[in-house]
Amino acid sequence: MDTKNISYYRPLAYAAGIGSMLGSGIIVGLAATISVWQSGLGLTNGQVGVISGALTFAIAFGSLFGGRIAESIGLIKVFNWINLFYAVGAGIAVFAPNYITLLIGVIITGVASGTDLPISLTVVSRDSPNAKISAKLVSSTQIFWQAGIFISYIGAFAVSKMTGATGARIVFGLLVVFAIVTWLWRTMSGKFKELHEEGTARYEENQKNSTQVATKSVTKILFGQNKKFLYFFVAILIFYIGWNLLANTWGQFQTFMMVKADASQSLATGAGIVLNVIALVVSAIFSSIAGSKYRNTGFVIGAVIMFVAMVGMTMGGGSLIAIIVAIGFYNIGSPMAGEALYKVWTQESFPVDVRSSIQGLINGTSRVVCALFAFITPALVLPGVIKITMWCFAGVVVVSFIAGAIMIHLQRKYGIEK
Repeated sequence: MDTKNISYYRPLAYAAGIGSMLGSGIIVGLAATISVWQSGLGLTNGQVGVISGALTFAIAFGSLFGGRIAESIGLIKVFNWINLFYAVGAGIAVFAPNYITLLIGVIITGVASGTDLPISLTVVSRDSPNAKISAKLVSSTQIFWQAGIFISYIGAFAVSKMTGATGARIVFGLLVVFAIVTWLWRTMSGKFKELHEEGTARYEENQKNSTQVATKSVTKILFGQNKKFLYFFVAILIFYIGWNLLANTWGQFQTFMMVKADASQSLATGAGIVLNVIALVVSAIFSSIAGSKYRNTGFVIGAVIMFVAMVGMTMGGGSLIAIIVAIGFYNIGSPMAGEALYKVWTQESFPVDVRSSIQGLINGTSRVVCALFAFITPALVLPGVIKITMWCFAGVVVVSFIAGAIMIHLQRKYGIEK
């Protein structure tokens, strides 16, 4: 019996968490500096749209096919080396002299980022000794995701007065540094090697004692005789798409909404920093209960707060103060009824051999939906129509909540939630 406590396994969460930080860093880093790239490289509005869309689709591609790659060449190999490719992509962007080079750098970085998330979470859950420690470690990576957003906002704010594309190059340069440090840490750490070896031995022992035949086929898992996995998949997919539509809107267009509501660029960016501190704090609190019975209570409270935020924005008429207050409430509710739960549910509910592929499939599908929705989002968050949009988003919160409630029921029905 493994008697080591959670602190022994905490480095796994740190290493995976920095990968999550790089994931949110490239999304928010590009969103916060795209106007700087535009002025510095003389990009057209169409080229700006292509770059933003290409990043989202690149992340989706990495998420969808990263698990397949890991199955082919090895889970730990991909976990160790993927951030070197991230660093190469971000480095190309740092020195990009024109649109095409920047686009290539962003695409490489996006594919690497999308690949890392499901794989790193699978490594954490596989190397953890039990479900309770796994849930705490997996959910704690969400803190790093929020930290990546926070750091990107601060970086963009700090370099906003620089001329040309210099400020954007500095922000992407920071991403290169973090990616290289993560790559070196994962590949050279003796501690990680020890944890991976223990995880492999534990997994092989569990397979020996299991009466089920292991399979790496997602299709066989989802559409086999045991229908519970398909039920899990559909419930988590609907829950995560609903949550991610809102999260993607705030992530990509939060500053845009504030500016269109007559906020200055500095006020919008500064407000973004403060509002993300709220989400960072709540994420830290929620990670401490993610492995306990209280996480379901947190889910309900978080969903209610998110619903109130959407309705509150409609009542405020799309004014600047209403937008800021609503986003503040949203950032309180979202960490309790959002991505952290999606990560934990996926890692708890599926066999370890297909976790990275299924998580990637859910994440990739959600990213594609969000990328398509992003084409019309700017028109939906303008002051004249934002009230109607927020009523629709309130409906999305309800649908996402129902899917989450069904997932909680399914976990209890099949004995996954202890």
